[in-house]
Amino acid sequence: MICVTGDIHGDLSRFKHKNIKKLKKNDILIVCGDFGFLWDNTLKENRILKKIGRKKFYTLFVEGCHENYDLLSNYHEDDFCGGKVNVISGKLLHLKRGGIYELQGKTFFAFGGGQTKEIEIRRNSNTWYEAELPEPEEIKSAVQNLKEHKSEIDYIITHEPPASVKEFLDFEPRQISYMHTFFDAIKNDVEYKTWFFGKCHKNKVIPPKFRCLFDDVEIIA
Repeated sequence: MICVTGDIHGDLSRFKHKNIKKLKKNDILIVCGDFGFLWDNTLKENRILKKIGRKKFYTLFVEGCHENYDLLSNYHEDDFCGGKVNVISGKLLHLKRGGIYELQGKTFFAFGGGQTKEIEIRRNSNTWYEAELPEPEEIKSAVQNLKEHKSEIDYIITHEPPASVKEFLDFEPRQISYMHTFFDAIKNDVEYKTWFFGKCHKNKVIPPKFRCLFDDVEIIA
């Protein structure tokens, strides 16, 4: 079984959701960014990460706006189901940008990252990271991966939506970055079944293929 959910923001209560409780050994939970448990590297936080990593199912996440990117970059990189991951603890893994993963017979393209509002950057400059937005090399690598798997993608996992989808989510126009326009190119050029993203703190279906998730947990396989 594979479940997908939205922003957790370091809230362990999400793991009490009825659909997550259905996950068995080696099943998978995917988080669409703002995982939020990698923030201050405290003893308490590391205990929580180990607790999540010891669960019987895998917890996989892409990064969002509210992660400590410096901490995230220090974790060991390894191979996992056809792509690269950072191994946080046990079965808790970070999906690297542009990776394509074969999970229970389904193919997933993952590309984390976010765009913090300018006003939030000014107010919280000590908790904002330039690495929220991708480097050109990351986009180039993702494009190459997609070219090799264009007809094989089942699901796309991101934190941010494509630029053209933002108009359905009450976003301000100036909140569009090159990452969103890159996602628009993927939207138009790649064949896929469903695109899941978080960011918006709402649960909303945007026909025909987009699913905005917050605290809902959707079973997809």
